[in-house]
Amino acid sequence: MAFDDNSINPVDLHVGARVRMRRKFLGLSQTDLADAIGLTFQQIQKYERGSNRISASKLYEIAKFLRAPVAYFFEGYAEGETPEGFSESDSERFVHEFLMTTEGIELAEVYPRVRSATHRRKILDLVRALSDDA
Repeated sequence: MAFDDNSINPVDLHVGARVRMRRKFLGLSQTDLADAIGLTFQQIQKYERGSNRISASKLYEIAKFLRAPVAYFFEGYAEGETPEGFSESDSERFVHEFLMTTEGIELAEVYPRVRSATHRRKILDLVRALSDDA
């Protein structure tokens, strides 16, 4: 698949989102990561948004600092590797994209800590009601 110079490559977008997710799970700021690998936090922002491609050497440094194998950053990206007949629904794509956002990561991290099934149901009902209002 060819991309023009102004478009964000989906692989870069995916890898950047995985960097952001891993960094946030470890409770690190963009500045923490930037300082560790000798970059500015602005460059980390560009990497995480996918607007700048991460070189192999920088990805290796990032993986080492974030204590993850390099392959971790590609997990879940399988363009051209899907089984014949498989078609990801719009809903599945939306959920995956949401879970790669800051809010999605935070929600996925804290929601399971709500012990009460009744409270979890009420949270879900609230989110549904708010989404219907939009």
